[in-house]
Amino acid sequence: MIRMRNGLILVCLPLLGAVRSEVGLTAREQAVEILYGDSSLDYGTRRQRVLVVGGLDGDTAAAQAVRDGFQWFEESREGAGGRKRMALAAIPLSNPDREKLAFPPSGDAYATNTTSHVLWRAIAVLAPDTVLLVGSDAGGLGTALAEKPARGFGAIQSHRLEASALREWLRTNRTGAGAPASRKEMQSRLARKPGEVARQLAEHYGHEFPQAVYIPAVALMARLRMGALSDVEQIVSPLVDGGKDSLEKATSSHLSGHLVFAELARRTGNPRYLERVRAAADMGFTASGEMKESMPLHNEMSDSVFMGGPILAAAGRLTGESRYFDMCVRHMRFMRKLDLRPDGLYRHSPLDEAAWGRGNAFPALGMALTLGDLPRNHEGHAEMLAAFRAHMAALLPFQEPTGMWRQIVDVPGSYRELSATCMIAFSMLRGIKNGWLDKGKYKAAVDRAWEAVKLRVAADGVLLDVCTSTGKQKSRRDYLDRVAIFDRDPRGGAMAMMLAVEMAGLE
Repeated sequence: MIRMRNGLILVCLPLLGAVRSEVGLTAREQAVEILYGDSSLDYGTRRQRVLVVGGLDGDTAAAQAVRDGFQWFEESREGAGGRKRMALAAIPLSNPDREKLAFPPSGDAYATNTTSHVLWRAIAVLAPDTVLLVGSDAGGLGTALAEKPARGFGAIQSHRLEASALREWLRTNRTGAGAPASRKEMQSRLARKPGEVARQLAEHYGHEFPQAVYIPAVALMARLRMGALSDVEQIVSPLVDGGKDSLEKATSSHLSGHLVFAELARRTGNPRYLERVRAAADMGFTASGEMKESMPLHNEMSDSVFMGGPILAAAGRLTGESRYFDMCVRHMRFMRKLDLRPDGLYRHSPLDEAAWGRGNAFPALGMALTLGDLPRNHEGHAEMLAAFRAHMAALLPFQEPTGMWRQIVDVPGSYRELSATCMIAFSMLRGIKNGWLDKGKYKAAVDRAWEAVKLRVAADGVLLDVCTSTGKQKSRRDYLDRVAIFDRDPRGGAMAMMLAVEMAGLE
């Protein structure tokens, strides 16, 4: 639902009645539950947005009082008056492990001080006008929210009260008019149009190309669509004019890194760019010209659907040589057989069944880009299109209420991960634009994801919750413990800029 308020475009998540979700997982993998009431995810509502937090010390009695109070507020006739004034959300049992809390939390999220990081970052993004702390204020959450807010997010005021006083507070309290700094910051982020977000990100990302690998390549490809052709050509020139070998010590990431040369070849017709595309794509063939079993360097990881497939399809389109398309389909089949699970999601590698977020976003992005270059009359096109549609259909139900996809897609409470959300949303949007996906089924998901991304992308390029570089891991726990970056990050910045440019329709 889109509406205007005070000149701002605000996209509100439509919620009918209460919605249950999870803000995170504890170190013992217990889900920290959150209850969203009507309009509690609407940053533009005229009602005051109140978050009730209970059980900071693990007190289950306080948690039950919060659940009861929330249900009473949302459903009872007596709570109707409060519902006119307030939009309520609740985290009933915020510390089920009874972990020692400290705010602001230190250490790497979410592997250390897990519950503290979960609560701190979730509250920052939700940006309630008021936080009610029911029972204990373990770890000094209330003071920290007001005096040491999370980086780039505004201060949030809080009140502490006993469990027995919650219902009366909800019945009678008027929390004041106007939005605090925290909500104003979120409104400012949401009001940005895609082109503005892309320009802000371009101030910080897409200005170097020390190696022909995918992270800087994606950022440069986004800048190309923003009209920075001459600048991008200058940046990549050392890897084109013979000064540096673009495939020196090649990894899988180098294959996809050569996609920027494909974009430049399309725009300029410069044969030197095509030479670089061929050099990468030809790694799929033996010295005698026969197709290999798959593109090399895949290391068994689902990432290679993106790393190896699109560069082959791009080479085929640029050269008109069908062997590249044939090898592309062969590689895609190989990777799907290796990593596709029976439920339609991808394991990251055969080492573990975990459906890592970016381990699914890479196949989504890889197939979306490949389909753009693979001819419709190629014998593998229908197969690849069906595979893409099946994967998108498998991912769609796992988008959580705020619009994000999680670090492990199908594990409720695993953290909401920015780069995977950007990549999946981009893939769905590209699918809609090309008629591969039903707009009526997927457009709302893309819009929700875009709003969630904007909330986590600051004007200065600082990003919230980007999973750090991740090779194949041996267990689900290993994926859950990967560092969630809260800072500028080239990978997250590139993917966010890619999505912003696609949302803006820039070319």
